[in-house]
Amino acid sequence: MKSSKLRFGLIAAVGLALASCVRTPMPVVQPPDRDQISANLMSDIAVLASEEFGGRLPGTDGEILTVRFLIEAMRSAGLESGTNDPGNAWRAPVELISSQPRGSRLAIRTATREIELDPAETLAFTTLRRGLVEGGEMVFVGRESERVDPDLVRGNVVVMLGEPGVSPGRRSLLFEKQPAAIITVVESKTGIDAIREANQRDRLLLSSAATTNLSAFVTQESFANAIGAEAWSDLLEASESEEFAPVRMAETATVEANSLRRDFTSYNVIGRLPGRVPQSGAVLLLAHWDHLGECAPVTSEDRICNGAVDNASGLAVMLEVVRRLAAEGPHDRDIYVMATTAEEAGLLGARAFVEEPALPLDTIVAALNFDTSAVAPSGSSIGFIGEGRTSLDGVVGEVLEDLGRSLGSRVVAEQFLQRQDSWVLLQEGVPAVVISTTFGSQTILNSYLSERYHRPSDEIDGIELGGAIDDVILHEELIRRLADTTVYLSPGG
Repeated sequence: MKSSKLRFGLIAAVGLALASCVRTPMPVVQPPDRDQISANLMSDIAVLASEEFGGRLPGTDGEILTVRFLIEAMRSAGLESGTNDPGNAWRAPVELISSQPRGSRLAIRTATREIELDPAETLAFTTLRRGLVEGGEMVFVGRESERVDPDLVRGNVVVMLGEPGVSPGRRSLLFEKQPAAIITVVESKTGIDAIREANQRDRLLLSSAATTNLSAFVTQESFANAIGAEAWSDLLEASESEEFAPVRMAETATVEANSLRRDFTSYNVIGRLPGRVPQSGAVLLLAHWDHLGECAPVTSEDRICNGAVDNASGLAVMLEVVRRLAAEGPHDRDIYVMATTAEEAGLLGARAFVEEPALPLDTIVAALNFDTSAVAPSGSSIGFIGEGRTSLDGVVGEVLEDLGRSLGSRVVAEQFLQRQDSWVLLQEGVPAVVISTTFGSQTILNSYLSERYHRPSDEIDGIELGGAIDDVILHEELIRRLADTTVYLSPGG
């Protein structure tokens, strides 16, 4: 596949037979100096996971140091800015909101009095600095959500029954109907304590996804005491009926929540290794740069979660691969290299990228994510996250065969499909996968998850670089083929 648009059209017309990789014999680069790769990986990880970088939390001095390091590493490798935005070279802005709960209040007014509910048995959250509904009419919906009439709940306080694992989806559907607030009634104080624990840290979200939602939680006992045990029992009984319909309640509610909110700009770092064949598409490499900052209790001797494995090692592997590719280049296709922010907060940097991509998403012939690399020993089986979901299976299989590598457990790999950045791209139709020795064995993975994952113990001491070196060699060969228009014919041309 050469540079002409005519050639693209012919490829697209051939159909499914050519809408995948074409097997063309290609020499494999001789295995490189593993000691040199090890030294390069160790050098990068040591910097990124250092105490000075403070756990690489977005919006901190650790981000400033991390972004500077990544830009310099990409520039030194021979890349140019890949943002395709002259006003934001290297740094693609990601507008974020940090929100941390700072107290809440829930009160119920009956016909005769207002009852202030016990703060130990209630919670309320907002991403605004202050969210307040005073004397809102309440509508009890039980376990209903989809069938609830929007006109009934719009501007009112919805009361719903909590159900572990199901309630978040119901709340989302109900919030689409624009209530003033939602009160979720949970079974016991244990549930309230769990919600409080889960929400005590700063919450990050994209500014574009910010809402005015006001969400409260209360125990059944506390809510029943406020409206009367008999009235609550009647509502519960009615909600179990197949004929149940949401009902307006006689009582009103005041819900207040406060938060410590900060709006700030974080950055995806994007570099580009220019290709020599115009309009032939691009290969995207990505790895998240962020971690958790200080994540241990204040009483701990070591509070910093350095993230040596997650994801300083993924960044190091990606940087080493692109150094080697740059030294071999130029290649036919552009190779973009992106370090994303706020992955730990919900893949936010990747989501920002697909909202405002630096290049058209439909020109990305393959996206390869590097996440949590320094876990498995050399020679370990390969985890293939995304197998069977893209056009990349064929070319990946060929490289594995040529390098004498084998796939590990697909069950293990599938567990992480939606927990890493390539999932966001995959949902947009981009062929995006993770190929790593880390995710090929449950035994190897469990050791890391139980001892180091999201803990201060995820430091450079004791990391395993054998599998990471294997990953460098594998990706160098894979990307050589993906970036070669005579070897890999991308779907759609």
